[in-house]
Amino acid sequence: MTAPHASATPASTSPRTVRKAVVPAAGLGTRFLPATKATPKEMLPVVDKPAIQYVVEEAAAAGLDDVLMVTGRHKRAIEDHFDSAFELEQALAAKGDTVRLDAVRDPARLADIHHIRQGDPLGLGHAVLCARHHVGDQPFAVLLGDDLIDPRETLLRQMLDVRDRYAGSVVALMEVDPSQIHLYGCAAVEPVGEEGVVRVTGLVEKPSPEAAPSGYAVIGRYILDPAVFDALERTPPGRGGEIQLTDALQELASAGAVHGVVFGGLRYDTGDKAEYLRTVVRLACDRPDLGPEFVAWLKEFTRGLELGGGERAEGNEREPGRRAA
Repeated sequence: MTAPHASATPASTSPRTVRKAVVPAAGLGTRFLPATKATPKEMLPVVDKPAIQYVVEEAAAAGLDDVLMVTGRHKRAIEDHFDSAFELEQALAAKGDTVRLDAVRDPARLADIHHIRQGDPLGLGHAVLCARHHVGDQPFAVLLGDDLIDPRETLLRQMLDVRDRYAGSVVALMEVDPSQIHLYGCAAVEPVGEEGVVRVTGLVEKPSPEAAPSGYAVIGRYILDPAVFDALERTPPGRGGEIQLTDALQELASAGAVHGVVFGGLRYDTGDKAEYLRTVVRLACDRPDLGPEFVAWLKEFTRGLELGGGERAEGNEREPGRRAA
């Protein structure tokens, strides 16, 4: 399915510059237990960087230089990661290890990063509502840490451009298999006459395939008008007893104030164990410092699997009955 088109004229409004981003990071990470018992799920490494760093890098690359992280209890590691580490930096500087020194310093230099705690786990809508005082009456972006967008993609910039042209709120949409739509918010859409852009006329949180209004799933990137805060204040707990951002956006969409950008690029879902592993492999293969050697090993490893384990990559053989050292 491709985005529908028809004749329409964007709203005539003065564009407002979006400079603030909100990153909800208060979830318990139960799907990754026991790893997330003491380590925030957002800090799980994707190759050699925590997942949440990729998200902040994406925001910074799109010009969002003010980032608010909405965290919860036991999430102190996130704050520490985006802070300076004086002793570590001094030790690396003394060794002359400039490569690792830059890697350690980079997170704190990405943006002006703030933190606030979501006292009660009342859902994504409540997490966004916690950002109201920081955001004020400005439009802002929301980036979910489970969704990693490939750094070569320009989705967030496209969404900011659509916000400038149409005002209101903007959501990222991706066509998914009908069997997967129950995992997402789903959008009913109509054309606006622009390639890859639609007007969102309705939203349903995690519908069954039979009840889904389209094949367009809402993925974890939003540009939100500050009007969403009042809508969230009026939104009662919905699915799962939580305040759903989808429900508040449904109210705005009914007034014609929500648009969607249809995304067909590279997205990595790190909220699922199998997809997390695939993400690590894909990004490792793309790395110029790791890719060539890793891809060569991966080919040999998969060849062994295809042979039923009868042949192993060189150096992996062990004597029968003997444990690896």
